[in-house]
Amino acid sequence: MEGLFSLQATPRVLVPTVSTPSRKPKFSISVTRKDVQKSKKLYAGCVRAQQSEFKDVSATISSPSDSPENALKIKEWEVGRFQDEIAASQGIRIRRRPPTGPPLHYVGPFEFRLQNEGNTPRNILEEIVWNKDVEVSQLKERKPLVSLKKALENAPPSRDFIGALRASNLRTGFPALIAEVKKASPSRGILREDFDPHSCSLEGFIEVEIAKAYEKGGAACLSVLTDEKFFKGSFENLELIRNAGVKCPLLCKEFVIDAWQIYYARTKGADAILLIAAVLPDLDIRYMTKICKMLGLAALVEVHDEREMDRVLGMEDVELIGINNRNLETFEVDISNTKRLLEGERGEIIRQRDIIVVGESGMFTPADVAYIQEAGVKAILVGESIVKQEDPRSGITGLFGKDISS
Repeated sequence: MEGLFSLQATPRVLVPTVSTPSRKPKFSISVTRKDVQKSKKLYAGCVRAQQSEFKDVSATISSPSDSPENALKIKEWEVGRFQDEIAASQGIRIRRRPPTGPPLHYVGPFEFRLQNEGNTPRNILEEIVWNKDVEVSQLKERKPLVSLKKALENAPPSRDFIGALRASNLRTGFPALIAEVKKASPSRGILREDFDPHSCSLEGFIEVEIAKAYEKGGAACLSVLTDEKFFKGSFENLELIRNAGVKCPLLCKEFVIDAWQIYYARTKGADAILLIAAVLPDLDIRYMTKICKMLGLAALVEVHDEREMDRVLGMEDVELIGINNRNLETFEVDISNTKRLLEGERGEIIRQRDIIVVGESGMFTPADVAYIQEAGVKAILVGESIVKQEDPRSGITGLFGKDISS
């Protein structure tokens, strides 16, 4: 978090639960309802600190022997624990960063047992998030928020992402296409070998040529991967496509864990950004959607299961929901996931609120598109099945079973 709040730690005594001399004592968690409520208030305070333009607040730590550096580490560690606790209470299994022990001389607000879970990510999404946490921290040091706010003055104007989806759906009678500019994925590896934004040759700007082909083929909007390590994307690609005169609104397909990334995406020409409910607690999603509105960005909030859908439907400001048919733990794809999440009361709420639902992953044929459309989606996000085609424009025609460009 950018802003950190004052915290007065209350020391308690760690009581051994086993007194057998031949065994090392173990320590158990003693958490009361009052502790949980306190952690929620502290976490909310952290979010409010972020909302006050990320200003640092001085810390109050009870241990007089701590240096200022260690006091900051204690504060950051406690915030991380509160974040994890709130996230877990909402069914979020993705940990924001590797588990670590408390800083030196730590005296916590409640008794604890440090579980030895190791530093191995449980799944690919958690690995991506851990990497992103380090990456964003480094980027923020090089490009502070104040410099991004200044850069916003020269950013190109934002375009109506949601409006473009609605217009395409009405024009074609098919789900509006968000076509993805994508070189690789963790599950499929390299999809196109001819991506190289650092080359000066004509092929070096293949991402721009693909984007233009998508636009000519009838795409309503484009999605641009910006994660470098796992998807071989970059913010440079996003900026290149925007500056090349592509008129389709652009979705920044990033793994957002910090509001700083939203500002950065806007400076690079994004018109929308992805927020993943499997990663972000409710307070973060609510806060980040407000930031998006302030900056003129659409927020595509992505869900994967019933619990995430129910969480997101409980937020008033959400206008665009993506249903990812890919299990982010196993990477298996099942397009019936979209139909399941839109059945019954959930589908009725979506229709009443006129929320646009985007089907994501697993669409390769006209039959797939028809199935997703019948389930109730108004847009689809497709990458692999069309980006691998030598002519992406004909790939779009093959996906829909007809030319949707006119």
